[in-house]
Amino acid sequence: MISKALIAASTKPIILSILLSNENYGYQIIQRVKGISNGSLEWSDGMLYPVLHRLEKDGYIISQWKVSKEGRHRKYYRLTDMGIEELEAEKRQWISVHSALSKLWKPFPA
Repeated sequence: MISKALIAASTKPIILSILLSNENYGYQIIQRVKGISNGSLEWSDGMLYPVLHRLEKDGYIISQWKVSKEGRHRKYYRLTDMGIEELEAEKRQWISVHSALSKLWKPFPA
């Protein structure tokens, strides 16, 4: 099980990464996270929407209400140019952390 602290720390780069390829609405994002993590990350609406609102307030994403193919009104989110820049900054940070941990967790010789 992944700790709440690690889940919270990873939500921003995960959301920005998902929105890099195309716009998505909340449920799609939740399902995509579940799929790419093989079910180890299960986000709820109550966890996702405050993060989306904060990312929008910070100017990293924008939203727009649209009618889906099924005729339902959904709020779609997409990255802004500032969001793409922030994603690049997040990537650099996470790669640095991953690199440090990889060096520490190398198998010891027998």
